[in-house]
Amino acid sequence: METGKMPKITKDCVESVVDKKFLRVFDLKYAEGKHYFDATRRELDRLVAPMDEAEFKAMTPDAVSCVVIVELPGKEPQLLFSYEYRYPTGRFLLSVPAGLMDPEDLEKENPLIETAKREIYEETGIVVDENRDEIFVINKLLFSSPGMTDESNGLVCVKLHLDNLDMLDQTGAVGQEFFDGFELVSEEKARELIRAGIDDKGHYYSVYTWAALMYFISGLWK
Repeated sequence: METGKMPKITKDCVESVVDKKFLRVFDLKYAEGKHYFDATRRELDRLVAPMDEAEFKAMTPDAVSCVVIVELPGKEPQLLFSYEYRYPTGRFLLSVPAGLMDPEDLEKENPLIETAKREIYEETGIVVDENRDEIFVINKLLFSSPGMTDESNGLVCVKLHLDNLDMLDQTGAVGQEFFDGFELVSEEKARELIRAGIDDKGHYYSVYTWAALMYFISGLWK
């Protein structure tokens, strides 16, 4: 392939290899005899590779990951994580509240915010109150690993102003979600976790957990 020349991928170039409910694999035949495989959650009509510039710039993410900052009376702000069982790693990993966008979310005025509020309620039991709390989009869309997938997450920050944490509850988990408790992280502890690259159980964590830690210590949320 010539340096600087971008292959043109159209829907006619795309061949389905695997088609399951939550995962698809497409063969992106970007040139004669040239193949690149894309693991995705998207159907062909929503696949990113064939999008024109206008569609690409207007696309919505597949999921939303949340940076949840808890402010309690008399205490310094803390990041709220949970230990969620991640099937591909076979372990509970330190994780942010996150989940796929539902079709009904896309019909709302701010789909990312709606997804964030729902996921936080399902995974923590906390109802985000926009009259009390603060919620805003950090980044509309981040690709997870564009060398193998077009999957993407939006990043949303939620600042919870709470009297206590008595409502914390993980029984609202749906589908294949499986949790094992919460972790509240101070700014000092966040720096320790970043330096260590592992959680207190000695386990590696996801890039979205790292992003939440970095955003927290950066102070950009203030």
